[in-house]
This record gives sequence, structure tokens and C-alpha cells, in this order.
Amino acid sequence: MKLTLHRTFPEDLHAAWNDLLSKSTTHVPFLRYEYQKDWWATRGGGEWQQADLLIVTAHEGDTLVGVAPLFYTPQTGKPSLLLVGAVEISDYLDIIALPGKLEPFLAALLDFLGGVDHPWQELVLHNLLDDSPSLPALQALAGRLGKECRVEVLQRSPYIPLPTDWETYLAGVDKKQRHEIRRKMRRAAELEVPASLYIVEDAASLDAEIEAFLGLMAQDEAKARFLTGPMQEQMRQTMRMAFTCGCLNLAFLQFGKEKAAAYLSFDYLNRIWVYNSGFNPRYFETSPGWVLLGHMIQWAISNGREALDFMRGDEEYKYRFGAVDRHVVKATLTR
Repeated sequence: MKLTLHRTFPEDLHAAWNDLLSKSTTHVPFLRYEYQKDWWATRGGGEWQQADLLIVTAHEGDTLVGVAPLFYTPQTGKPSLLLVGAVEISDYLDIIALPGKLEPFLAALLDFLGGVDHPWQELVLHNLLDDSPSLPALQALAGRLGKECRVEVLQRSPYIPLPTDWETYLAGVDKKQRHEIRRKMRRAAELEVPASLYIVEDAASLDAEIEAFLGLMAQDEAKARFLTGPMQEQMRQTMRMAFTCGCLNLAFLQFGKEKAAAYLSFDYLNRIWVYNSGFNPRYFETSPGWVLLGHMIQWAISNGREALDFMRGDEEYKYRFGAVDRHVVKATLTR
């Protein structure tokens, strides 16, 4: 296994990176080459002011078998190596490796990182799913090396396993919530100007739709603060990237021609990954978020998707729609 250090994104490995990801022990949209490169260009929308890229790849012959997309930063209190994408805007991250190559890659990686010219003290892997194979592999490796590997639960990450039809889905939701979903969707459809749903598909209108989505996000005071200049550019790039890759699901609910709500999601690996949202407060009484989410679930079921993943955050509405829990964790290995 030959390891190589890259201080810029390796353009010649673009296709091989994504091909490896498609076979990796963990496959999530935030690990695609395009997303990772765009995230690095803005350092996560300005999250990291001090950061040096340290991507480590592993080959066996001509075959790429592992990628550790890392960066070095002193901003965390202790000089650390983190995963590209950490922390705020990339819900799921991990090491990329072929099944059967993860443990030897991690062992070789830790040895290799001991020789890099940065005085790191901790390897911190944020936002791993709690069933990530990297967790037991790291803990076993740390034990053999006499090192400490701490695992800390960060957040809930609920999702809805989807059945094959809408009525079966509703039957699995709490009775009171089932009534609310039906009532709100029906009421929105019966208004003088009824609600309508559309998903952005036209490349010519994409930029305008992106700006409309950011405008709806900014209606919320906390999200308006979040949307700094660099963060807006990061969000634009993420939506353009997803559209180019064929996995953007940007859904709007509108009354007439006025947009009332929007969800930004990825339609990826046969599931909908709900990433962010925005709402027009003028339509508060029509519950546009509930109505749009109900239509999104209906659409996902009709189109054979296996799950709707809310990703990080334990907001109550997710559970009212029938979500079940899993968690994201942080693994910290001290040098």
C-alpha cells in the first residue's frame, strides 16, 4: 500500500476518488470529490481561517484503495488534523476506503501522519455515523498502539424509512400527527389560490432559484446571521455542484407565483438527504413547511426512494413525521 500526501486537490484522481467512494465502507454525498473541493475553496464558508490541506491517498498498484481528506489547523485549541468538511455544514463525514482495506489503510495512515511537517496533537474525526466501520477500526488500532481513542456522541440524526405507498407511511405515523399531516395538506390544496409544488430541473433558471432559496432562508433571523458572504457562496456552490452531478432536489411550495417554503436536499443513493430549508413568514398560518415536507415524502415514496434522511438535528417536527433516531459522533485519537 503506497501512501501519497497531496497539498492541493488531486485533479487526476477526480474520477478514481468518486469511483472509490461508490464502493467505500461509508458513502455519503459530502465525501464526493466535487463537494470536498468546493468546501475547501471557501474553508467551509469561512469556518476555518487557519488551515493547511493534507489529503492522503493510498494505492495498491494502480488501484486507489483509500483517501483520508484531512486538513491541519491550530484553531481548535490543540493543533489538530480534521476531516475536510468539518464541522458545521457537512452532516456526515468519514475516511474513504474499500471494504477490507479500511483497517490496513488506517494503520498505514497513522504511521504516515507521524512524519508530516505539522505539529498535530490530535486526529479529530467529526460527524461519523454511529455505525461507521471506522469507529471500531480506530479503537482497535489505538488499543494496539497504546493510544487513546475517545468517541463522543454529537447529535441525533433522525431519518424516515419509507414504505412503498403513501397510506402505509401514514399508518405508521402517530394518529394525531397523521391527522395533522392530512389536514394541513388538504387545507393548502383547498385555498382560493391552492398550494403547488415543483422541483427545480431547468438549468437556465437555476441561479435565480438558488437566490430565491437563499432569500427564503434569510427570512429566519438565525439563518440570516449564518448566511455571511462566504457562507452564501459556499451554499451556491453546493447547489450548483449537486445540480451538475444530478443529485439536487430543490423543492418549492408556492401559492400562485409566490414562494412560501423551500427545502434543499440531495437526491442521492436512492434516498432524500434534507440539508436546509427556508420559509416565507407571510404564509405562517398555512403551515407551508409541513405541507411541503408532506409532499416531498409523498414524492419520494412515489419515486421509489427508500428513506428520507433529516441528517443532523433533533427538531420536534422530524419525529412528528415518523423519524427514528441514529446519531453522529466524534472520534478523537491523541498522538
